[in-house]
Amino acid sequence: MFRRTEESKLTSWFFEIDRKLLYMVLLMIVIGMFFAVSAGSVAAERIHMPWYFFLVKALPFYGVGLVTLFVASLLSKKNVLRLSVLNVCIGLMLLAVTIVAPHIIKGSARFVSIGPFNVMPSDIMKPGFIILTAWFLAAMRKRFGEKMFMNKEAWKFRWFSWWSYLAVFLPTLAIIFLHPDFGTSMLYLGVLGVMLFIAGLPWSIICMMIGGAVGLFFIAYSTMSHVQNRVNTLLTGTGDNYQVTQSIQSIQHGGLLGRGDDAFIKQSLPDAHTDFIFAAIVEDLGALLACALLALLLYVINLLIRDALRARDDFVFYAVGGTAALFGIQICINLISTLRLFAPKGMTLPFISYGGSSLIAFCLLFGMVLAIVREDKWK
Repeated sequence: MFRRTEESKLTSWFFEIDRKLLYMVLLMIVIGMFFAVSAGSVAAERIHMPWYFFLVKALPFYGVGLVTLFVASLLSKKNVLRLSVLNVCIGLMLLAVTIVAPHIIKGSARFVSIGPFNVMPSDIMKPGFIILTAWFLAAMRKRFGEKMFMNKEAWKFRWFSWWSYLAVFLPTLAIIFLHPDFGTSMLYLGVLGVMLFIAGLPWSIICMMIGGAVGLFFIAYSTMSHVQNRVNTLLTGTGDNYQVTQSIQSIQHGGLLGRGDDAFIKQSLPDAHTDFIFAAIVEDLGALLACALLALLLYVINLLIRDALRARDDFVFYAVGGTAALFGIQICINLISTLRLFAPKGMTLPFISYGGSSLIAFCLLFGMVLAIVREDKWK
């Protein structure tokens, strides 16, 4: 379709980049902008603002996100790693702020107020977490071989060992868990579990990790009233289940072809533009087009898995595999909450839901993935 007629950095970037993945990311961003108007308009009217309020509010994030996506995709592997270190450092500093001066929204201290914007540090640092975890796993495999998980040398107290990674990861996870933000904690653990699994983690340790996750769930259920209330509501059908009930009714009202201008149930859905945007999409466009959106999301996961399996470098394999895990698990958490298959977790639908922190983080992550896949394939 395109012929290479000149040699320049931009030309090389265009012909060497995974254009299918780039186009799909751009398509998801456009879809997200559309529903910032469609679903965001009813949320804006509820707070007595113009219908375009959330679109205008999101435009700076879309601009920053697109610039971030393209700039990150031009970087070398070395600069991707440097940017990841900076990303994690900024995320950790913002997490520290949530301990001393949090901006509390809906009872959760997981936000930091920066001017007119509310930033979620646990969202911001997802790209750095995946890239640096992939680098660490690749370096461990290079140093200790296939038995890096069971090698006694890898567990000695030294600057580069499993303890050095856990010294950063465990306190970070603890802060996120105590915000309280049980959903994001499980997301981080799930992604880490997948990355360790594809790196060759023995089944015995996998079972221990699953047991630990179950234990963490029971701790959250026993100590966090909001987790207990949501789980009890899910199991018994009683209690504060207004949002999930409205979500199901909105989906049922949409039918196969959608209601368009007659979609009125989403108007009473408090988070129609964020956590429950899929319900608003079904009511607007119908189940058929909503399934087409799901097919697009699955296609993106397929592209990521394909790039991971084709990687020549262990680092690229782990990083792209971790990205596929993050993207897929977050989609699943959002959908099972929307469909009332699990308690609501306050998790956005990547690129589709309104949310500046999530959008910029995913743009940065996918830009990094495009960059390292390009270098792995052509350099």
